[in-house]
Amino acid sequence: MQAFHIRPSTDADLPAITRIYAHHVLNGTGTFETSPPSEEDMRTRRADVLGKNLPWLVLEQHGVVQGFAYGNWFKPRPAYRFSVEDSIYLGSDAAGKGLGKLLMAELLVQLERRGVRKVMAVIGDSANLGSIGVHRSAGFEHVGVVEACGWKFGRWLDIVLMQKTLGAGSTTPHEGTQ
Repeated sequence: MQAFHIRPSTDADLPAITRIYAHHVLNGTGTFETSPPSEEDMRTRRADVLGKNLPWLVLEQHGVVQGFAYGNWFKPRPAYRFSVEDSIYLGSDAAGKGLGKLLMAELLVQLERRGVRKVMAVIGDSANLGSIGVHRSAGFEHVGVVEACGWKFGRWLDIVLMQKTLGAGSTTPHEGTQ
């Protein structure tokens, strides 16, 4: 495997992040978006995640961004403040090389450092074996399927739900909270 580097994203990464995500919107079923967001849209999304003190990472090979991953609150209500939904996207040239596993592993470390106790994967398309495999290899467990809840590319698509507990999980209360 060629040299790679996982690091926090910067504003300079936004063109590559936007390009990678647009490819998935236009060609894949891992996201149910049907129109690629603009670079400004992605800037706003990234700022929202970072403003919550959550990580948005990129994976570089030879100085070129090959993928990105981030966690965002699962739901906006305060009781969910220890639960996130992960997102991970690789460039088409990076798929199938084990880079998703490396990016996922670092994302999980960063989330746990921030006090996250539960990570949910809401995976578009039950045939999305790459994403399901990356999550399974990172220790996520399958918790369900919501059948035919999305319509894209002229067909109904499922979402696969997976979860992973971080740190103490639900075995202890979170200090200083209700």
